[in-house]
Amino acid sequence: MMTDNKNCPKCHSTEFVKSGIIKERQRFKCKSCNYYFTVQKLGKRIEGEYVIKALQLYLEGISFREIERILNVSHVSVMNWVKTYNIKRPKTTANVQPEVQILKHKEVLALLGDESNLDDGGLLVTPMDSKYLVLTWKKRFGKKNTEL
Repeated sequence: MMTDNKNCPKCHSTEFVKSGIIKERQRFKCKSCNYYFTVQKLGKRIEGEYVIKALQLYLEGISFREIERILNVSHVSVMNWVKTYNIKRPKTTANVQPEVQILKHKEVLALLGDESNLDDGGLLVTPMDSKYLVLTWKKRFGKKNTEL
């Protein structure tokens, strides 16, 4: 029996037959080398753009759960990406807390149109689907928050 776009993992032959089901997955037997194999389950994949954004947010000091709420991906996935790519947060001496906002196009233009938002502060704008993710940094002095 021939199956589309599948090869034997051992000899790469395209000639194989069905040979039962194991753990709810179809098993095949290669006609060339008599090797038994199952086709790999693809699983759910998250676009690389979201992985990059999650890692950027992590590096900016945002917690795993906050990243989960912002990007709508599991905080466990974010932890796994940090571990997989061996990402380390830089050690900083300043006590800076980023503020996260998700804004529409007109809101971003209004934010950038106000020059007081651009004076001596940190601002990062990145597209996210049809909206924009805006990070601003505020420096903490004791109990008061004042902008940089």
